[in-house]
Amino acid sequence: MKALLDWLDHRTGYRAILKETLDEPVPGGARWRYVWGSTLTFAIFVQFVTGIVLWAAYSPSSQTAWESVYYIQEHMAGGKWLRGIHHYMAQVMTVLLVLHLMQVVIDGAYKAPREVNFWFGMALLGLVMALSLTGYLLPWDQKGYWATKVATNLIGVVPLIGEPLQHIVIGGADYGHHTLTRFFALHAGVLPVLTVLLIVGHVYLFRRHGLHAKRPYKKEKPDRFWPDQIWCDAVACLAVLATVLVLVAWHDGAVLTAPADPAERYPARPDWYFMFLFEFLKWFPGETLIWGGVIIPSIVFFALCAMPVWGQRKAGHRFNLVFLAVLLAGFAGLTVLAYYRDAKDGEFQFAVEQAKRDGERVRELAKSPAGIAPAGAAQLLRDDPYTQGPRIFAAKCASCHTYDGHDGMGRPMNEPSAPDLKGIGTREWLAGFLDPAQIETPKYFFGTKFVEPDEDGKKSRMVEFVHGLESMTPEGRQQLDKIIAVVSAQAQLNSQHELDALLDEDDIEEGIDLFFSGIDGVADACGDCHGFDGEESMAARTPDLTGWSSRDWLIEFTRNPEHPRFYGSGNDRMPVFEEERIFTDKEIEMVIDWLREEWIRFDGSAVTANGAE
Repeated sequence: MKALLDWLDHRTGYRAILKETLDEPVPGGARWRYVWGSTLTFAIFVQFVTGIVLWAAYSPSSQTAWESVYYIQEHMAGGKWLRGIHHYMAQVMTVLLVLHLMQVVIDGAYKAPREVNFWFGMALLGLVMALSLTGYLLPWDQKGYWATKVATNLIGVVPLIGEPLQHIVIGGADYGHHTLTRFFALHAGVLPVLTVLLIVGHVYLFRRHGLHAKRPYKKEKPDRFWPDQIWCDAVACLAVLATVLVLVAWHDGAVLTAPADPAERYPARPDWYFMFLFEFLKWFPGETLIWGGVIIPSIVFFALCAMPVWGQRKAGHRFNLVFLAVLLAGFAGLTVLAYYRDAKDGEFQFAVEQAKRDGERVRELAKSPAGIAPAGAAQLLRDDPYTQGPRIFAAKCASCHTYDGHDGMGRPMNEPSAPDLKGIGTREWLAGFLDPAQIETPKYFFGTKFVEPDEDGKKSRMVEFVHGLESMTPEGRQQLDKIIAVVSAQAQLNSQHELDALLDEDDIEEGIDLFFSGIDGVADACGDCHGFDGEESMAARTPDLTGWSSRDWLIEFTRNPEHPRFYGSGNDRMPVFEEERIFTDKEIEMVIDWLREEWIRFDGSAVTANGAE
């Protein structure tokens, strides 16, 4: 082995290189406060290694970026850990940079002749922030898309060159495929090259001027970089790696929200290290935004770069310490304030929960046997009743109807003017409708014209019929249950398929007979007004209950409630959506499928509207 190493040294001179690299004196002895530069170098090295491996599986286009990150996260061996390490190491790098900056300023390591090296460090700080910003968009998910859109909009407020520069950065008039490819080129090509060049220059200048140690020295005789300081650096690097691994395990990898979709709003927020700026910009509305977004941050950055100029004297150095302390306190205060306000913002928290559900749902859909269609993962959500149904309902139905007391999205409603549609078609819903104690409540006819008395003090025939059920006999109660079972079976709901299957031909025939003949103790029969099982309605302006609440029945009813098959001229304010073009056919189908809970998890278990099984 010695002969081989001697041969290698004779050809390369590696021993002299190692001695020059490792045999550096450490004035005052090895110290833990000197580890920040090494931990930063280690973090950047980890980012380069994990980034290259991620690159091998990543496809940078608006049609494939999310899909490839999903593949990395869910299917590639070790992909979740790989992406998690890359994500959280980027976060830790920001902390290490601040700690390194603090150590340099406190020790006065920016003073002559080290000014240029300090400026190299400030440039590295800017590059790391740029790497974080460009990397944020690459998953092409909602979180990255909207946060990047907010951040890059600041470019547009720069005087004279803002709009053309923003146009160049986003690759066109709006965010899309070219935005992603340009950010990828910056993140994986331009910025890493600049980072390496700056690190090389930074290390060269550091070795040229030597390590600056704060006096008084802990030791009069200096230690050597190897093995004394290397030991501290190695332990610190392992601590950094352990911290990142804990974060990855704690959060089960990096977050991947739903695919980017400009048509769907998202509660846009930057990552934590930019939250201070997000909060700061709130103080500069309208035309004053240029002050908060460009002028003041530029002044602060140049003031940091000027630290070596006025920090040569003792008073200037003290000013730098105070300035840095105030800056960090302001950063922390604004960050805490931003998160506090978000925590108190009910609408924001509601949007966050909705976005979380969308992210979980699209990953569930992507795991289906059909997988991700050529149109992309975003189309999975656009075609999903579970996702789109409540949105459509909230936008176009909730002005009158409720869904379990809310607008479909979870927001409460106080005074509905039409029935609550949670469970429409089920035996429970129909039994409640035929309950004298419930018919006039907000769950059913409260707020409708059907409960308004006429000149004789009578309400609609349906309401009067339901109240008449109070006089039915115990045998009549059993007969009503048989009618409810037969009518509800018309809905053909997956959720009660097993119950409906228990009805044999005799049960169905008996239920239909009771529908027309009536119930013991009740004067009227359902068939006196409603048509059913092919028998036409005996009264105008009442729905035919053949196929009641089936998918086709509800779709046709929603399109035109004034059709003679339904309410005719007795329709109570429900729009004729077919004529007024309020819904598209696809929207009607999705909201009906959502109301009927016509979706399943791909393990086959039924899912209700709130996600419970």
